Amino acid sequence: MSGTVATVGTFDGIHRGHQAVLSEVVRRGRAAGRPSLLVTFDPHPLEVVNPSAAPRLLTLPDEKRALAAALGVERVEVIAFTPDLARLGPEDFVRGVLRARFEMEDLVLGYDHGFGRGRSGDVELVRRLGREDGFAVEVVGAVTDNGQPISSSLIRTAVAHGDLSSAARGLGRAYSLRGIVERGAGRGRTIGVPTINLTSPDPRKLLPPDGVYAVWVELPGKGEGGGRRYGGMMNQGSRPTFGVHARGLEIHLFDFSGELYGETVIVEWVRRLRDTQTFPSRQALVDQIERDAVAARSALNG
Repeated sequence: MSGTVATVGTFDGIHRGHQAVLSEVVRRGRAAGRPSLLVTFDPHPLEVVNPSAAPRLLTLPDEKRALAAALGVERVEVIAFTPDLARLGPEDFVRGVLRARFEMEDLVLGYDHGFGRGRSGDVELVRRLGREDGFAVEVVGAVTDNGQPISSSLIRTAVAHGDLSSAARGLGRAYSLRGIVERGAGRGRTIGVPTINLTSPDPRKLLPPDGVYAVWVELPGKGEGGGRRYGGMMNQGSRPTFGVHARGLEIHLFDFSGELYGETVIVEWVRRLRDTQTFPSRQALVDQIERDAVAARSALNG
């Protein structure tokens, strides 16, 4: 790479504050005819420096790549965060990684950015390095929601408590998951409600509380219905009526028929409809599913 316009950070969630930084990276790159670059990390730095404080993630690396690309970022570099990297001082990181490895000529940071050993590298230090080494530094101000700066930690709290509307405001989109469709037990077809089942998500991925949800599902671009979004309802959690106590992600898609085994889909949580519960009979479950479908369609249309 040569002459990049870059930003660096964890960028978990690619929320509206992150989007402002990345949009400025893209704008400056296009204006100067330079590649736009996001340098980020996996695992989350706290998994290395303070594992007990490491959060569940809003975006796994593949989700982060896709979201950054959708904003126009040309290249995403995911650096393995190791104890050796954690020990690097901010000057060594800027000069030895951003400058030497990625030929960074223009650095865009958020207003509260900190990096390097103990997050000792702040905006003022980077401005000094820019003057000494001859690269430009641009600082993007806070993006707020109800007067409070948007942050990944606030969005994590909202998701964990099932406050999907607050999470969506901070993210600028519905909270979502990329999942692979696997073959299930086929119970849904026996009661007239065919479903797709997703493989268990990465345990680092933060999920909202278990329950039944109205969801949007984006299908892959190839094949029947490819690239389209379908409404649906998802049971996230156990299926106690069938004696299944392990957590599952099982989705009934409205107005869709076809096979999706092995495909990757994107699921967006829209509204929680109810808790998971045990029903006295299959017919009682079917009756509740019919009510859930009405409520889910209403939520999606609303």
